[in-house]
Amino acid sequence: MELLNDELKRTGYEYDTLMNLLQVSVSKHILDEHYTLVWCNDYYYELIGYAREEYEALFHNKPAHYYVNDDLDIHDEKLWMQLSAKVMETLESGEKSYNLITRMRRKHNGNHHDYIWVRLSAYLTDEYVDGYQVSYSVMTDITDVMDMRLEQSVTYDSLPGFVSKFRVSRNMDFKLLEANDRFFAFFGKDSMDGMDNTLFRENILRNMQVFQEHKSAITNGNPVHFTVQMKDQSGNDAWLQINASCIGYQEGDPVYLAIYIDITNETELRQMQQKLEAQAEQMRSALKAAEEANRAKSDFLSRMSHDIRTPLNAVLGMKDIADAHLDDPGKVKDCLRKIGLSGQHLLSLINDVLDMSKIESGEMVLREDAMSLPEVLENVVAIMQPQFSEKKQHFSIRLRSVVHEQFSSDALRMRQIFINILSNAYKFTPVNGTISMEVCEKQAVEGIARFSFTITDTGIGMKPEYLSQIFTAFSRERDSRVDKTEGTGLGMAITKRFVDMMGGTIEVSSELGKGTCFKVELPLKIEESPFVKEKFSGLRILVTDDDAVMCEYMAEMLGQLGIHTDWVDSGVQTVEMIKTAKQNGEMYDAVLLDWKMPDLDGFETTRRIRELCGSRLPVLIISAYDWGDVEKNAKKAGVTGFLQKPIFVSTLIHGLQRYVFGGQEAREAQVAETGARFTGRRFLLIEDNAFNQEIARELLGDMGAFVDTACDGAEGVEKFRQSPDGFYDVILMDVQMPVMNGYEATKAIRALNREGAKTVPILAMTADAFAEDIQAAKDAGMNGHMAKPLDKSILWREIGKYLNNDPLQSGGHLNGD
Repeated sequence: MELLNDELKRTGYEYDTLMNLLQVSVSKHILDEHYTLVWCNDYYYELIGYAREEYEALFHNKPAHYYVNDDLDIHDEKLWMQLSAKVMETLESGEKSYNLITRMRRKHNGNHHDYIWVRLSAYLTDEYVDGYQVSYSVMTDITDVMDMRLEQSVTYDSLPGFVSKFRVSRNMDFKLLEANDRFFAFFGKDSMDGMDNTLFRENILRNMQVFQEHKSAITNGNPVHFTVQMKDQSGNDAWLQINASCIGYQEGDPVYLAIYIDITNETELRQMQQKLEAQAEQMRSALKAAEEANRAKSDFLSRMSHDIRTPLNAVLGMKDIADAHLDDPGKVKDCLRKIGLSGQHLLSLINDVLDMSKIESGEMVLREDAMSLPEVLENVVAIMQPQFSEKKQHFSIRLRSVVHEQFSSDALRMRQIFINILSNAYKFTPVNGTISMEVCEKQAVEGIARFSFTITDTGIGMKPEYLSQIFTAFSRERDSRVDKTEGTGLGMAITKRFVDMMGGTIEVSSELGKGTCFKVELPLKIEESPFVKEKFSGLRILVTDDDAVMCEYMAEMLGQLGIHTDWVDSGVQTVEMIKTAKQNGEMYDAVLLDWKMPDLDGFETTRRIRELCGSRLPVLIISAYDWGDVEKNAKKAGVTGFLQKPIFVSTLIHGLQRYVFGGQEAREAQVAETGARFTGRRFLLIEDNAFNQEIARELLGDMGAFVDTACDGAEGVEKFRQSPDGFYDVILMDVQMPVMNGYEATKAIRALNREGAKTVPILAMTADAFAEDIQAAKDAGMNGHMAKPLDKSILWREIGKYLNNDPLQSGGHLNGD
């Protein structure tokens, strides 16, 4: 056969023998207009009555020519059209197989055509030849069965396959009554012994589930049709299709005549088809998931395009406005402030994207540094407060049962968790809405304190179907109410990852139109013991806050310090309490006063206090609002000082030391506020970017420092090598520089054989801000790390750690990052 490839020609004798013993035609075709035959077994030719060579010579392996020929009658052409239509129907529907019972012409017998009935089962593969799909076909001669149906009279042995007669009892016991020779050839004569025969019993039991599924039909004498897998007497498995009809009754039990058709080849093809279909379904699911992910990322990029352009346009627009009003300092200052806010927003967007890529690549690691919970929350409040004020939102933060304050954890990631959640609350809470944060220390076991942070808002809420997606990257709720709200769709995904990495949990609940509540629980490693009690015994303090829970908590904390505390929940009551105390000669040592209260606010209450007892009584405002916004009016009213919420024990201690006792703490704080900072200090700044050099020089120069610069690592190493001993107090080192990078330069300085080379503080000052970058700086020999963009308070705090007059080292308290 010309189309047979060389590999198939070399197929061994055993394979050909097996294929022919099947007694069914097996062939391979190309589904072109001729249904071209590629390969077949010998039974194919036996079925149609032609020798292989004769068939190839007459019809050139093209079944179309076999069916449609001038020498044949119109009946053959109709059979070909029936087969062609079935093939086309299968191709167009995308199905992988088809079955067809049809007549098929055999070789001429004199002047008449000889026809047989065949069951044609075909399986379409994923193989293509010259662009046409390949099909495997199995043809079974079922002429005897069809003739039996037509003539209504045949003997068992003239039927194809196996024939048997069974009596079936109500409890599904099978009694073999008689069978044809093919049945006994397959199962053995001992099958007449029924369940006493091992093979008979095994075949019945292994297929009992199938029989039970048809029990109702069988016991009622209805026709049944099913497929079983049975062993022959040689121990070989075969798939048998059983068609059985009730032909009578014996002792009340139905008697069935059953025909078995060996469909092993078809079943295996079907199993292969099912496996291929399952794989195809998996591929479709994977493709669908990939398409959804790609679509989500495309949506994300389009949103990012808008989100980035919005603040960028603001930066450029404010720059143009400032250029046009250089003679108006107030206008320029306002433009600069707005440029700063837009720049911070841009930085947040970029950080979100960078953080997500680090997390997904598995490179994100947490830092474990000393962390002050009061500082973390003060910073969060300071960052978010301007936004809350812009929308006139009412923000409150309160503590419950907080005993510990200092921990070993990643302060940056913790801030990001809270800022992301609070930013969400800000975005989706309307003007004059309420946002609250509650911090609760739940328990402390074996050096680990478990904290609960609950953030609640009165915003628009979320639809139930979106809650399950809120922590999915690149997702945002499709809602006309929030379509104009900026955001990457990454904030909550990043938040969830950080919480998971810190060993915590995050939950969210929401009600459409009423608001949302996030609850974060984190285990924090304790780094200090609770504050010593009764440090301020003898003091009497009055606490005023319209939040009764806050008052009770403040009273509890002050009581732990040995302070007698009274509390009231209004400004009017405060004035009355002070009147009474003055009359009784038991004046309070200080008043802690909330700023925003419904009857008298903190300022009006302070004015009335001053009218009663002058300026001697310290009045401290406690609030989550920005002190800078109200400081001028507060001092006019006679306010002594300000304590930022949330109020920790340490906050109270520092406030009392500073404003009530006026001791060393107050003087150091005064120096920090007005002060000299780095006067007389000399720093070496190694930075290749001219703009960054200028910014750092200006910031450090404003703090009184002298700054020398170098434009790359090699120049920096040389400047230090040539400087006198002890000339530089600190070296500020960029990392990414030409000639010699910061890591190499640090190692080179540490390796110098001169005094101070190994001890001079070297601080990384770089945009490489991830935990692994910080570790790389330490490994190179650096003492600390500061991330760009530079912040004045960070410079002041971090550099101050390495100088002898650092206020932090001598007990001072400095707000900042």
